Parts: sequence; structure tokens; C-alpha cells
Amino acid sequence: MTSPAQATEAASALHAVRPELQIRVEQFYAAEAELLDDNRFDEWIELFTEDTRYWIPTRNTMPIRERHLQVSGPTDNTIVDDDKTMLRGRVRRQTSGMQWSEEPPSRTRRILSSIRVDELDDGQLATRTNFYVYRSRLERHQDWFVGERFDTLRPSEEGYPYRIADRRIVFDQTTLLSPSVSLFF
Repeated sequence: MTSPAQATEAASALHAVRPELQIRVEQFYAAEAELLDDNRFDEWIELFTEDTRYWIPTRNTMPIRERHLQVSGPTDNTIVDDDKTMLRGRVRRQTSGMQWSEEPPSRTRRILSSIRVDELDDGQLATRTNFYVYRSRLERHQDWFVGERFDTLRPSEEGYPYRIADRRIVFDQTTLLSPSVSLFF
């Protein structure tokens, strides 16, 4: 049986944020998912700061004593490591009709859950979000991607309430069976 003191200690460890802030972040992510699922990439790219980093580290299967090494670090090999200029280039390719892996475009659905928000001392937010991205392509091809996103959000005065300053996407899959990773996460 849990004592009241233990319950209070466990609750404070959750880093609770104001319900309005939690809802605002969740609505921001729902709007972002809608932009991506509707192929509105030119609008989506504007959610990122000019100094953003968008990266997908590699993942390795490691024994339990080396679990801390299973996801590559910020200077190790990555699947994707883009700044805003590179992201803009990927959006241009995706919307040009010239990227064979997305012509015709994939149909996607993003499901986000377990959105955790921490307020940082500098006014930014650190978030951790579980995701499931389903992709249907052509007549019979289907892929799914599962993992977590770790974002740094900066408050914005115009348009959407936040801009994404940093996004790290960590797949649960060690080996991606998809023929391409041309989607945005």
C-alpha cells in the first residue's frame, strides 16, 4: 500500500505543468500532424526556427548493461541530420513531383500520445511525445513507424504558438523495413 507521503513524492516527480499549457502544446501537435497528413509541407516547414536541428539517430540492439548506447549521440551516425535549409530542400523535393518515393504521394496518419511537457528556465519547453505514423502507398504498400520525439519548443508571437527549435526522432525499430524514409515525423 502506498502511503500519502509516497503518493505526494511520486506526483511531484511528474513535473506537472499547468493544464492550459498542456492543452496548448497538445493542440499545437495536433495541428502539426494535420499539416503533415494533409501534405501541407510548405506550411509545416514554417513551424521550425531558422536555427533548428531535425535529426533521426540510428538505433542498435544492445545488451542490457549497454542500453545507454543503443541510440546514437548528437555527433554519431544518423539517418537524418538536417538544419532548416536542408529541411526546406526536402520539402521542395517532396512537393515537386520529382521525388520517386513520394510520387504519387503517400497517405499518412499520425497518432501522437503521452505528450510530456517540461518548462525550461529560459522560457522554452522540452517535450517528449510517443508517435505512430502509418503510411499507405500505391495500391498495397504499407509501412508504420513507431517511436518517440524529443522537441524543444520556443514560444512564438505570430501564427502558431510555438516554433520547433530542435527535434530528435528515435525509432523503436532497429531495422527500418520501409524502402524509404521520405516522410516527416
